[in-house]
Amino acid sequence: MDSAVRGVEQAERVELLALWEASVRATHDFLSEADIAALRPQIMNEYFDLVELRCLCGTQGEILAFMGTAGERLEMLFVHPEHRGQGLGGRLARHAMGALGVREVDVNEQNPQALGFYLRLGFEVAGRSALDGQGRPFPLLHLRLPS
Repeated sequence: MDSAVRGVEQAERVELLALWEASVRATHDFLSEADIAALRPQIMNEYFDLVELRCLCGTQGEILAFMGTAGERLEMLFVHPEHRGQGLGGRLARHAMGALGVREVDVNEQNPQALGFYLRLGFEVAGRSALDGQGRPFPLLHLRLPS
């Protein structure tokens, strides 16, 4: 895998959604089946439209990891479970910080792997919310790069 970070085509969103679900199932063990089922159409029909999507692909053109950014915020970053630990998430995050000016990201408090990942990249905890963006009881940690 030696592809460059690239944009995502509208037709690739079905592939992104499958990758999102596989990644969430591997990393978000605090979510129930009902939570995932409720999020699936929101991701596809709302959230993808609110961000600029970029991805990394494998040698056959398959999407291995993707992110969504909005201004200075990294709104989503997901790596296919079979490709975790290969540096793909770091490549996307560093691209977001360097080329796109990303300085903020929220992380589910119940996802310590993601928190550790962003802390290693230089983010610091700047705040906490008891509820997630949908008002559910999944606390968020608000991370920011130091000035």
